[in-house]
This record gives sequence, structure tokens and C-alpha cells, in this order.
Amino acid sequence: MIAFRRFALARAAAILALTLPLATIAAEPLYPDVSRGKADVDAALKQAAATKKRVIVDFGGNWCADCKVLDINLKKPENAEFLQKHYVLVHVNVGDKGITDNFEVAERYAIPLKKGVPALAVLEADGKVVYAQRNGEFESMRKLDPKSVNEFLQQWAR
Repeated sequence: MIAFRRFALARAAAILALTLPLATIAAEPLYPDVSRGKADVDAALKQAAATKKRVIVDFGGNWCADCKVLDINLKKPENAEFLQKHYVLVHVNVGDKGITDNFEVAERYAIPLKKGVPALAVLEADGKVVYAQRNGEFESMRKLDPKSVNEFLQQWAR
């Protein structure tokens, strides 16, 4: 009986440990209101110019599980410090219930939203596109090796 209780307690602790980070993610919206897309990118470009960094524009939505997985990977220690050193990250919301908004911003940076999200564009501080994910490269982020995020960051840094 005691062994069963220990097992049940350990199982409950494991479930809590796995679900608590997801609850935290769900509580804070990753992507701002759709109306902020263009202005937020413009602000990121100004910040990049002042700090001599590149900009990563992350197109996605708060409903998108793969977008949340990408964010988790960006926040991992091996990525977070590198990201902060080399990039200004800006999130552009493509819609609250699917891909319905910010098509103009995506087109400006050669992102075909029909291929799915998350989709990233890397920009110089003057807005010139260095790289744009045109084939849904991170669209299935849950199935990808988390190291792919680090490789992406390393590849497009100055």
C-alpha cells in the first residue's frame, strides 16, 4: 500500500512538472494584438540599427502549438544568450483563430503564410531580407530536433 501511494505521488508530481510550464505559456500571450504587426517590426528595425544587430521576425499565433514549441526552444540557455547578443526578436500575430491577418507584413519579407507558421524572416537593420522561411521549415516544430533552432540562429548571425 505504501509503495502504491509513493507511486501515485511520484506520478502526480511528474504530471504537475510537465503541465505547469504549459500553463505558464498559455497564461501569457506570445503574440501581441494583430494590429501591432507593422509598428512592432518598425520598432525592432530601429532597435537593431541602434544595437548593430539583425532582426528575426517570428510570424505565428497564440493558438499555434508549434509556435509555442519554437518559443520554448528560443528560450533554452544555449539559444537565449546567443539570440539576445545577435538579434532583435519581434513576434507578428497572423490571427487569433488561424492565419487571417498581417499578410502585407509577411509578403513584405517574403514569407508565404499559406505554408504555415511559425515562419521566420531574418532582416538587416535597414529592412533588407537576409533570409525568409519560404517552405514551412519550422511549421512542424514539435517534430523537429530542437538543435535546428540553434543551427538557424548560428547560420544567420553576423
